[in-house]
Amino acid sequence: MADTEKVWLKHYPPQVPHHLNYPDVPLTQFLVDAARDYPERDAIVFLGKRMTYRQVLEASYRLAHALKSLGVERGERVGIMLPNSPQAVIAYYAVLFAGGVVVQINPLYMKRELEHQLSDADVETLICLDMVYSRVNEVKAQTKLKHVIITSIGDYLPFPKKWLFQLKNRFENTHVEIPEDPGVYRLKKLLSQASASPMEAPYKSGDDLALLQYTGGTTGLAKGAMLTHRNLVVNCCQAEAWIYKAQRGTDSILGALPFFHVYGMTVVMNFAVRLAATMILVPKFDRDLILKLIVEHRPTYFPGAPTMYVGLINHPDIKRYDLSSISACLSGSAPLPIEVQERFEELTGGLLVEGYGMTESSPVTHSNLIWERSKSGTIGLPWPDTEARIVDLDTGEVLPPGQVGELQVKGPQVMKGYWKRPEETAKVLVDGWLSTGDIGKMDEDGYFYIIDRKKDMIIAGGFNIYPRDVEEVLFEHPAVQEAVVVGVPDPYRGETVKAYIVLKEGQKVSKEEIEKFCRERLASYKIPRLVEFREELPKSIVGKVLRRVLLDEELQKKQNEGA
Repeated sequence: MADTEKVWLKHYPPQVPHHLNYPDVPLTQFLVDAARDYPERDAIVFLGKRMTYRQVLEASYRLAHALKSLGVERGERVGIMLPNSPQAVIAYYAVLFAGGVVVQINPLYMKRELEHQLSDADVETLICLDMVYSRVNEVKAQTKLKHVIITSIGDYLPFPKKWLFQLKNRFENTHVEIPEDPGVYRLKKLLSQASASPMEAPYKSGDDLALLQYTGGTTGLAKGAMLTHRNLVVNCCQAEAWIYKAQRGTDSILGALPFFHVYGMTVVMNFAVRLAATMILVPKFDRDLILKLIVEHRPTYFPGAPTMYVGLINHPDIKRYDLSSISACLSGSAPLPIEVQERFEELTGGLLVEGYGMTESSPVTHSNLIWERSKSGTIGLPWPDTEARIVDLDTGEVLPPGQVGELQVKGPQVMKGYWKRPEETAKVLVDGWLSTGDIGKMDEDGYFYIIDRKKDMIIAGGFNIYPRDVEEVLFEHPAVQEAVVVGVPDPYRGETVKAYIVLKEGQKVSKEEIEKFCRERLASYKIPRLVEFREELPKSIVGKVLRRVLLDEELQKKQNEGA
């Protein structure tokens, strides 16, 4: 695609180049550079604990040497099952320094999910939290796991917090005793015994595998997206170019997005290291803690998910907090309702813009402009060196602006393919073009809109209904805090629209009032015929509402009714 066809380029601010020169280096080089240029700058702030870039690099070298001593070889997959913490950052870079391939694992995974991921990636070494060890031990015999390195949240807490944490665990009977089994090691002991001498990642080219990032598995078992050093280096550099007001060695980023999710890994951890920025780490989203950290540590950037911003703007004391340090928030992982964006900006004075990406693209491909006028309700423009197009759902033909089809993307941040799944790779990756599974359109200016997931589209009485259209209207209702729409089986219409709604605290509204509200704003066939009020909605760890869970509940109800 020639630049003349990329209509979005004319909307780039002059500070953002159309093309970038990417360094041919392993991802670890960003940490080496940050520690060289800003050795005493705080890399991490974690519940009162501070670590400089020099300290993080030294700990990464020590753990890399320890991993090599355990037999980790170039290309070997090493699992990391940790919440946001100093250990998560150290382990990530240590694995790459040792030449291994990082496999990020959600600490909340239960036996089935954990066994699948460890087995699929052939993980022999795992770094995990003591609190998940019992689950790891349950599946160990069914996997190739040989070495388990254990750490505790308390390992990186300052005194007296560390002492209080241990006391609290014993008092609440949550203290975890780790057996002295063969193949089980304590992270702190390994670090104390290992060399701190510098180590270069055994890097051959940008095509070297750095990460197996598993997809959410909403349509079956999770697949491992093969992301290379070049993929991750590129997406970091693209972020740096797009967020052009960020200054190396001066900014700080609030790390509420989990690093075991590709979005948090790139736009918080890797991006922060690239900028030699301070990461203010949050092990678990808690809106009171988030507000306190913003006031105390004054972060300049706060990447998040829509549900995080929803939680903050609905905090009863939000106006008491000074959030003026935040220059920008990049929202991803799920659609950002316009009402949430406007309310957040009104309350905080910070800028909140929507972006877009996928696990398979490291992940970011699009974003709205941050400091210039952009288009609300869109995912923005493709990032530098990224191509995007809309194709017909049936024929694959490229569609002109304004027409609805499937979004495809192409760029140097797109994965090599799925781990051990050439057939699955061939379905989504053709001539470098990645089929996203998202339905959208592009306007005359090159702004892209996501209408919905292809698999989430509701077909009721022959009409195509996109859940996001209905959800945007529901969010406009003054009593609605959260809403999600799914298509449930209907004997007459095939599917019918059902809305699940969480009301704001102290608000009351009837199903009839919701229907009347929608009837004034939507075509009749889009109006939810079924409405269910809930205290909360099922969500993933990054706050994405799990439609599949809701749909499975509906299908189970139907089965029970027919029994």
